[in-house]
Amino acid sequence: MPSANKPTERNSTYFSSFFTRHLHKSLAVIIAVLLAAGGVAQLLHKSPVLPWVAAVVLMLVVASVESLRALAHRKAGVDVLALLTMVGALILGQYLAGAVIAFMFASGRALEEYSSGRARQALSALLERSPRSAHRRVGTAIEEIPAEQVQIGDQLIVKSGEAVPVDGLLLSATAELDESAVTGESLPRRRVRGDQIMSGVINAGGPLDLQTLKTAEQSTYAGIVRMVSEAQAAKAPFTRLADRYALWFIPLALLVAGLAWAISGDPLRALAVLVVATPCPLILAAPVAIIATISLAAKRGILIKNGAALEQLADAKNLVFDKTGTLTTGRQQLVGIETPPGFGADEVFRLAASLDQVSQHNTAQSLVAEARQRNLALSIPENAQETPGEGLRGEVDGKTVAVGSLALALNGASADNWSAARLRYMALRGLSGAFVAVDGQMAGVLLLADQIRLDTPRALRELHRAGVERTVMLSGDRQDVAETVALALGFDAVLAERSPADKVAAVKAECQRGTTAMVGDGINDAPALAAADVGIAMGARGAGASAEAADVVLLVDRLDRLPEGLHISRRGRQIALQSVIAGMGLSALAMLIAALGYLPPVIGALVQEGIDVAVIFNALRALRLPVEQRSEAAMPIELADRLRLQHSELQPVLDRLEQACNRLNGGLHPSTSDEIDAVSTVIREQLLPHEREDEEQLYPALAAMVRGFDPMGAMSHTHREIFRLARGYQQLADDLAGASPDELQLQELRRLLFSLIAIVRLHFAQEEELYFTLSDSQP
Repeated sequence: MPSANKPTERNSTYFSSFFTRHLHKSLAVIIAVLLAAGGVAQLLHKSPVLPWVAAVVLMLVVASVESLRALAHRKAGVDVLALLTMVGALILGQYLAGAVIAFMFASGRALEEYSSGRARQALSALLERSPRSAHRRVGTAIEEIPAEQVQIGDQLIVKSGEAVPVDGLLLSATAELDESAVTGESLPRRRVRGDQIMSGVINAGGPLDLQTLKTAEQSTYAGIVRMVSEAQAAKAPFTRLADRYALWFIPLALLVAGLAWAISGDPLRALAVLVVATPCPLILAAPVAIIATISLAAKRGILIKNGAALEQLADAKNLVFDKTGTLTTGRQQLVGIETPPGFGADEVFRLAASLDQVSQHNTAQSLVAEARQRNLALSIPENAQETPGEGLRGEVDGKTVAVGSLALALNGASADNWSAARLRYMALRGLSGAFVAVDGQMAGVLLLADQIRLDTPRALRELHRAGVERTVMLSGDRQDVAETVALALGFDAVLAERSPADKVAAVKAECQRGTTAMVGDGINDAPALAAADVGIAMGARGAGASAEAADVVLLVDRLDRLPEGLHISRRGRQIALQSVIAGMGLSALAMLIAALGYLPPVIGALVQEGIDVAVIFNALRALRLPVEQRSEAAMPIELADRLRLQHSELQPVLDRLEQACNRLNGGLHPSTSDEIDAVSTVIREQLLPHEREDEEQLYPALAAMVRGFDPMGAMSHTHREIFRLARGYQQLADDLAGASPDELQLQELRRLLFSLIAIVRLHFAQEEELYFTLSDSQP
């Protein structure tokens, strides 16, 4: 958050810019009036010299001051050409030409200010929305204080329509937040108690309570303000190169003008050459295109800090990705429940989630949310005690419950065979878990995994289509775990078991192959981001060390903004090049025509102004997404959410089938026949009706959205395989008719069940990615 003197500095800069912008507009109007006055005088057979000379002199004074100021800052003084042109017009008695040149110069500067203002609009909007004040609870009272005075741990109330002043933890049950100013997401986001809220977002619902996690200076929006300020102040290498070109262009223009005069003996030809020689396409169009591109990217939640970063991003051929928090959600989610004999999965999960309600830990809150989605009746825990890094212990419905590490659940006892086996199973699958003990007995383990983001596969496919030649996954995880994720996503290479120092070395090695971008989100990624040609941070959770070290920050927590940023940067650079090449080519052609005597000074001024206007408006095309990148969601987002919720509600069914697999793996026991029949009932009454409804009702509707010949054919084939496996299991279960199976029959039941679970999980993942894609829109 800006310090106390920063608003004054920003206001000073604003008024200075306001004055400069209106100075050029006013000059253009005054000179236009003087130009018209001379024309009227000539029509009335009076002398037009005075108003036309006044117009030239007025512009000469302003241009002289600006040229001296530019030279004092060691910038290219291209206004020297305009000065020489106007002085030459006065010496040669070409008063009308001089007045026209003066008007064109003033109007060109006004157009430049307008174009830059349009291009910087999105960046300026971020700066102007900096939270200024906060409402702090003090006992039963509420006091309004400057945002800079908020301390960590304060309890704030954010009223409807107000911006959240600092990063904090949501204490209210729910909140509706407009995050468009920060992330570019147009739809309000619903947050629940325990979620971390970014500063700068707008409270779109009722008043909400917040516990501060950071000071104003440390908060997300302050980091964004700092980065936006850098983006506004920095000049692209392309722009600096334009300044250098201007230094040799001035002598070249003077040489051509001198030759035209020397060969023809007509000084008006030299004047005409100078009139059309101003390199506005180079000096104006390039920076306008670069700033417009940065502004468009900011509007889409992609903060490109400067022009150098934009050009590096446009050149990127190799992309290196950190795994956790970048390719995955960075949040542990429930993927299964394992219980020993005598305990039911739903009851164990209900007791654990009930106790987790008192914890602010992200994993605890994720488990609570999952329990509510499963419609489990959570109880209010009593005497809850939380041990940081270990878990919780308390009482739920009169039972003593412990949730967390194995050591906490065992409470000093030795691990039994069941717990040891689950630890080995979790290690093999790369899972973590929360062990649950009830009344001193091991009751189960909640299996947790960091899930791959829904948009990750699509983002990686789009990056390859955009011309990225090599993708590398960089991770500190074990090799086998990392390779499993990399293979699932289609990476070209995977580098696992890497420390932060190893990550830096790996990124530097990739940079030797070509322009390399590194994408990460954690503090430990900051060195690698700094080592890459262009560092890209997933900054939606706060502008921390990684966002500060990065050149590009994705303000919205979505990886598919990366290929969009790549497209935007490449198109912006292309537009800048188009504007410069076309504009300079036209100016060179006009210089040649003027040198040959076919372009009088007055007409030359009009031609040059036309070239300037054309290239600047072409540069402003970078403000808009191309038509092919705009799309509308084919599926309402509410429908997509409802379909994904149905899958979530079926998760207990898959958990039940996996538990049956584990029990059947234990060989024959007295309850085997009952277990086989129970699983058959679950498949028939809960799983298959969902799949049949999808095939008969949902898929025909989706086919119209996807289009093409039989677009849902592959998905329907998966349904048929699910029906086949389910039918095979049910037939075998019916043939047994309650009798105990022999070893071959038991083996076949396990095979069918394992295959069914695997294909249903894959099918759900495919469907959820399809729902996400169809409901997503790029405004």
